[in-house]
Amino acid sequence: GGGRRGGPAAAAAAAQVQRMSDGIMSKAATMEIPISSNGDTGSLPEDDGLEQDLQQVMVSGPNLNETSIVSGGYGGTAEGIIPTSAIKAPPFPGCHVHPHPPRGASVSPSAAAASRMAAQPGPAAGSGLHPPHPSPALGGEEVVRGIAVEKFDIVKKWGINTYKCTKQLLSERFGRGSRTVDLELETQIELLRETKRKYECVLQLARALSTHLYSLLHTQHALGDAFADLSQKSPELQEEFGYNAETQRLLCRNGETLLGALNFFVCGLSTLVSKTMEDTLLTVKHYESARLEYDAYRTDLEELSLGPRDAGTLSRLEAAQSHFQSHRDKYERLRADLGVKLKFLEENKIKVMHKQLLLFHNAISSYFAGNQQQLEQTLKQFNIKLKTPGAEKPSWLEEQ
Repeated sequence: GGGRRGGPAAAAAAAQVQRMSDGIMSKAATMEIPISSNGDTGSLPEDDGLEQDLQQVMVSGPNLNETSIVSGGYGGTAEGIIPTSAIKAPPFPGCHVHPHPPRGASVSPSAAAASRMAAQPGPAAGSGLHPPHPSPALGGEEVVRGIAVEKFDIVKKWGINTYKCTKQLLSERFGRGSRTVDLELETQIELLRETKRKYECVLQLARALSTHLYSLLHTQHALGDAFADLSQKSPELQEEFGYNAETQRLLCRNGETLLGALNFFVCGLSTLVSKTMEDTLLTVKHYESARLEYDAYRTDLEELSLGPRDAGTLSRLEAAQSHFQSHRDKYERLRADLGVKLKFLEENKIKVMHKQLLLFHNAISSYFAGNQQQLEQTLKQFNIKLKTPGAEKPSWLEEQ
């Protein structure tokens, strides 16, 4: 029969362990655990006896790492020997077996302590990790998206409008398209452009005359100084040099008066041409652009009206009708504004040129007639102030 390997001491120790374990299991089976008023287990004498029995087993029992179990017969081979150190499960509930238990006294937790430890909630898995914060919806992205959509709509409308206007312009150039013509307004526009070209020519000539007169005055002033110097150094010709110097000085003084009148004339004519007329011509450009858009959308509406009538065409026809009406209102508004501006421009032109032409005539006539008094009276009539020859130009602080 099979037997156990070891001395009598080992067999006696094993028997003692068996008896004590049976007693412990019987106590544990009949033990009742009372619950106190606060939910904690009460301290029982049976619990203390259980802990003492376990301590005694761990102290006086044999070293389980030094024993082995033989599965075969007494003289069997060592292949059936399983070392107890390879068994990982604890021999008793609530006890932990270390690979190398200490030889001294060790205290194992009681069943009550084990139940209290098990009842305590442990840390949740991943409790050290912070939950990811949900990224809030950024209002900036929505704003940027809205701006992009708005810009795209603007570019789209501009592209469609440019295509229609270019198509209409080419049709008019090649004689295949019709255009809206206001004969009276077109005549006034053409007359304004012709008048502006002629006034620009007069302005250019007046500036040239002013420049030449300035050069003449500079030469006369130098010649008068030379005559005056020679009259001092030539006693025999002092009288002749003297009255020639006086004549040149008088001519310079009258020339400076005429130069002031010419500069006033050039300034007034330049304002009329480069500002008043140019502003009216800018309105003409806006009017022509509105007229081209009006004709382009009018042609588009006519083409849709002649096409087949289905659900898609009706919606496009309504949209074309709306665009046509808006461009028609814009065209009529600019046409009315242009008519008013042309009327005011004509009145302003007559008023300004009447004053400027009268000034120019009186100043030129008085200068070449040698009538210095009449020339000065002309400048006073038009409130023209001349700078004295010796006066210095005021500083920029005084001009403010």
